[in-house]
Amino acid sequence: MNRCAKALVILLGLAVLPIAAFAQVDKIGKTDTLYAETNKIDADHWTITVSYFNDESVVGLSVPLRMTAGLNRIVADSAVFTGGRVENFSIKAFRADTAIQCVLLGMLANTAGPKKTLLPGNGRIATIYVSSLEKKPIEKLDVDTTTVNPNNSLMAIADSLQGSGADTTRIESKNASIIPAFVFKKAKK
Repeated sequence: MNRCAKALVILLGLAVLPIAAFAQVDKIGKTDTLYAETNKIDADHWTITVSYFNDESVVGLSVPLRMTAGLNRIVADSAVFTGGRVENFSIKAFRADTAIQCVLLGMLANTAGPKKTLLPGNGRIATIYVSSLEKKPIEKLDVDTTTVNPNNSLMAIADSLQGSGADTTRIESKNASIIPAFVFKKAKK
């Protein structure tokens, strides 16, 4: 192989490396999946329903989302966790960043007291309400995952103990980090 071909192979390998670093990782079972589904309330207001599928007990979630509505500037007004799968978590945080059109959801099952986890299952964890900043109609709302400061990326943390009774297994901390798949579902017209 000549030098140009070798250089091209090395460059392609380096180009793919960052993509592989953000690939879905779940060392415990099936790949977990986070869903973001948009729905239109009226011309200026939409919702993003955030749902999560997991096949192991989870004790923490970090969900940074980037929202775009074309040239229309938007803001995530609030998030509602009530009635969702993380309703009983100790910490349910919401941070909107209007400048970069992002929102960060952070959820921790336990800070003290009785043990809480997100049991295996599928369903809504939160609903985010989005509004137009310029009172222009939002024609289309797109959502994707991102990374926001200081270093929050899409991630879940598995409970160190999985199962119950005689079937309980301990998960090493190096295997507890989960990078779920992300699926965006556009609003139905």
